[in-house]
Amino acid sequence: MDYERVRAVDPAVADALTAEVDRQRETLEMIASENHVSRAVLEAQGSALTNKYAEGYPGERYYAGCEHADEVEELAIERAQELWGAEHVNVQPHSGTQANMGVYLAMLDPGDKVLSLELSHGGHLSHGHPANFTGKTYEVEQYEVDPETGYIDYEGLDALAREFQPDIIVSGYSAYPREVDWERIQETAEAVDAYHLADIAHITGLVAAGVHSSPVGVADFVTGSTHKTIRAGRGGIIMTSEEHASAVDAAVFPGAQGGPLMHNIAGKAVGFKEALEPEFTEYAERVVADAKALGERLQERGFSLVSGGTDTHLVLVDLRESHPDTTGGDAERALEQVGIILNKNTVPGETRSPFNPSGIRAGTPALAARGFDEDASREVADLIYRVVDNHDDTDVKAEVAEDVKALCADFPLYEE
Repeated sequence: MDYERVRAVDPAVADALTAEVDRQRETLEMIASENHVSRAVLEAQGSALTNKYAEGYPGERYYAGCEHADEVEELAIERAQELWGAEHVNVQPHSGTQANMGVYLAMLDPGDKVLSLELSHGGHLSHGHPANFTGKTYEVEQYEVDPETGYIDYEGLDALAREFQPDIIVSGYSAYPREVDWERIQETAEAVDAYHLADIAHITGLVAAGVHSSPVGVADFVTGSTHKTIRAGRGGIIMTSEEHASAVDAAVFPGAQGGPLMHNIAGKAVGFKEALEPEFTEYAERVVADAKALGERLQERGFSLVSGGTDTHLVLVDLRESHPDTTGGDAERALEQVGIILNKNTVPGETRSPFNPSGIRAGTPALAARGFDEDASREVADLIYRVVDNHDDTDVKAEVAEDVKALCADFPLYEE
């Protein structure tokens, strides 16, 4: 990845691209929403399809010359249907948020009611935060996790739904480490005559591999990202029944977007093909096993985990008990200095600002992509403990930085 052609035209951008490859090679990526895709996906996303407008859908484009774009999009759709068992798939959304927008536009009117999980309890901006278009367009009420257990309070959700009478209930989360009971939420949705949107942005790969239960065929709509645990081209996806297919497609285009990013759809198609291979199931199983090992070792080191552990690809650490004077921002900055990249995060019952909250979120998808096993994940937990426990100690951080370099060398990324 020397970017020779870019360098000949624009050395400054080439320098930044090369530095980014080096950064990824030399650091441990633990932001739960990030991953390392294969070289094949990278090549597909950088393909000549970036030149092509293909407004519309396969066989019904508004421009000529779309026969190869059609082929690529049809492959992405067919592979997604096989991966998740969906009747209808739209692979054009530019992101998971755009996918959610497509569902809202298809099924709701401005002022309709949305019931979703509160952001600091693990929800997502596109589920109804007042700064997001959903919070500005719809009337939003939010449920929470149980403050004692950290699990979704399904009884509270049901009671709130019966009182609020939403038009749509949103499940699926951004910082929730436990398996979701899709059927339980669907029962509530049916009881109040609401649609059910399951946002599996973080766990698309885990669902595809069968290591997390699937909402496909349960919820009315399933949305997701295609670049997180599924390791495909960057973007979003909507899955639904044939009943809602036309409404969803019209909401995505021309409702929310113009021309699809065909080079990204090529990356989705290639990544989905990789996910259909047996090796992908092994990868997804490793993601979950690594997260469990990471969480268990962090607990042994005295950290408190929201919900007491994880069933998925992430752990959410609440620092208030073990390190009351250390904020999530303090921890994030200190860890970045040694080459461990994760993010500060709000926790249930948050009392600090979301810009400097009380927790950190750590994920294992990118570590598993490098081949990390459970022992290596425990070693990473030990390094996190050393840094957070001594975040102002430059000598400790220098020692940990060397350990991080050694791990990166043992589990190389994008070898030449």
